[in-house]
Amino acid sequence: MSRCDTLKLNTEFHRVYARGKSIPSQAVVTYALRSRVRGSGCRVGITTSKKIGNAVERNRCRRIIMAAFSSLSAELSGDWDLVLVARHKTKYLKAPDIEKALRQQFTALGVIKTT
Repeated sequence: MSRCDTLKLNTEFHRVYARGKSIPSQAVVTYALRSRVRGSGCRVGITTSKKIGNAVERNRCRRIIMAAFSSLSAELSGDWDLVLVARHKTKYLKAPDIEKALRQQFTALGVIKTT
């Protein structure tokens, strides 16, 4: 799976928040929910709060989270709706640090199958 679609509607985000499982880390909080549509692949949404900083810092957080996620997207198994929420520490980290945290969270949630 080379490309994931994005979550765009507020109702989609709220469904994942309400029904999905979450695992926090110091950099990112990950919410995961099995998709209702089988064969649709994964869908991902990235959110950043105004508590993170100004627009430049929030956009940087989104970019590094997306870069970390894109390196892991080929390993995802099944159809998932994922919401990745940036935390305050995210703006001080690089993409490989976030990728490591995401890999641990995805493995714990069952999004990545261990071999």
